[in-house]
Parts: sequence; C-alpha cells; structure tokens
Amino acid sequence: MSKIRSTEEAQLFVWSDVDPDHEGDFNLWYDREHMEERVRIDGFTGARRYRAVSGSARRYLALYRASSLGDFTSASYQKAFNHQTQWSVTNFTRMSNTRRRVMQVALEGGFGWGSAVAMIELVPGAADQDSIRSEMEALLSVEGVLRVHYMVPDETLSTPLPSEQREGRVLAPCLVVDVTTEPVAEATLRQLSERFDGALREAQTFTLLWSLDEHDLPALAD
Repeated sequence: MSKIRSTEEAQLFVWSDVDPDHEGDFNLWYDREHMEERVRIDGFTGARRYRAVSGSARRYLALYRASSLGDFTSASYQKAFNHQTQWSVTNFTRMSNTRRRVMQVALEGGFGWGSAVAMIELVPGAADQDSIRSEMEALLSVEGVLRVHYMVPDETLSTPLPSEQREGRVLAPCLVVDVTTEPVAEATLRQLSERFDGALREAQTFTLLWSLDEHDLPALAD
C-alpha cells in the first residue's frame, strides 16, 4: 500500500528577500501580526516560517496551510487580502524578489513538521507525477525524514505581490521535505538535485523559525 496520499488541501507559499535595513521590523511584523492574522482566516489550519540555510535564491519562506483551494476565494480571505493593515502595506514594499503561489498539496506522505526542510522547484512538466510519487516513497524510508509534500500552483489564485517580477514569471511545482536536522536537509537536497537533474529550477534548505497552529490561538474578544 502506498505511503503517499492525494489531498484536497492547499498552501500559500511566499518566498522572498527583504531590505536588510528593515529586516528586524519585517520579522517582528510576521511574528507579532501577520502569521496570526492569516491563520485566523476561515479554513486556514496553520502556518510556518523559515530562514534559508543554503542557497542564495531568497532568504525567507512562509507556508500557510488551508483546507482547500476554495479557502482562497472565501469572504474571510478576501476581507483579509483586500484590507491589509498599514504595517503589512509597509512591509510589502520592503520585500524583493518575491514569489507568491497558492498551491494545491497534490501528494503528501508522513506527518509532523521538522526543524529544517529541503525544497526544490521543478521545471513545469519536466517530471511526471509517478516519478515524483516514487521519489517521495523512497524519501520516507530515510532516517530523519518526517514528511514530504508535493505542491502544484494554481494559476488563477497565484496573483503576484507588488515586489514580484512579472516578466518571465513561471508557476513551478515544488517538493518540500520536512526533516529533523539541517544535515539531513542538506543530504536530502543533494539526493533530490541528483534525482531531478535537468528538471530543477531552484533548490534550497531552510531552518524553521516557528510554527503556528489554528488551535494555538485564543478566541478573539467580542
């Protein structure tokens, strides 16, 4: 029986750099406002923030989990998206080289979230789903690998942030592997880079800054 399952779940993926002169405020905004604000949206179940360890593509990655792609068209999401706080607007202008994608979690295996992740972006159409599933199965047998998820961007919902370069924009699928340690993340990245050589667009490892679950949040006062 396959350890890899199909899902209806979705993730908002925001991968970005930030103006170094405002990095402290950028992190404070994420940690004291933005993560909580997004996880309180109906249908959202949690969020995680990461800082890059290897690679030089972008320094910060945020992943927001939702029950389905439909949660990104809900009234609750539209209200949050169309009525940003001033702190949000200010920090959006400080971001650079950004990629914002709304992804379907097409395949997933394992459970939990690791202290580090390996992530690859694939050239669209360069790797078929059967080969991706097979590699995900193999990864789950590796010591230190906790969870694997393969995400496919939704073209309609993946509207760019102002800091994203629109010319030549590519909506690429991603494979993210949660692991226990940074050395396991590095080894996993090498394995994936070799396995998907020729189909790879970007490859990077990250360390977890923090994770927020919907059940962690207290009820809002009336």
